[in-house]
Amino acid sequence: QIQFVESGGGLVQTGGSLRLSCAASGVIFSFYAMGWYRQAPGKQREFLAAIVSGANTKYADTVKGRFTISRDKNTVYLQMNSLKPEDTAVYYCNARPGTLGTMTNPIFDSWGLGTQVTVSS
Repeated sequence: QIQFVESGGGLVQTGGSLRLSCAASGVIFSFYAMGWYRQAPGKQREFLAAIVSGANTKYADTVKGRFTISRDKNTVYLQMNSLKPEDTAVYYCNARPGTLGTMTNPIFDSWGLGTQVTVSS
């Protein structure tokens, strides 16, 4: 079973930046897609970005142009710029074998604890 440990969250002002990291352990192959998700209070978990490798990425419209996903083997990063108060949420990562398109479905067997991102206005 793959386990995920997210880190890098914090409190930032509107317009600020944060870089999240997620280390995956367990059986994960280079062809697995890895992705970032978030869940705000009272809302469903939503897809943000996914990557297989290099420029093979996919973004949700809500973060396109502001967030950048990258990957180094079993660690995935999310560079978040121009943060807005509506970006406040707990951020999670996950992985599965398949195409980038399959990562838009936020249903997985298990999740890590996530990392809290709070953007003040």
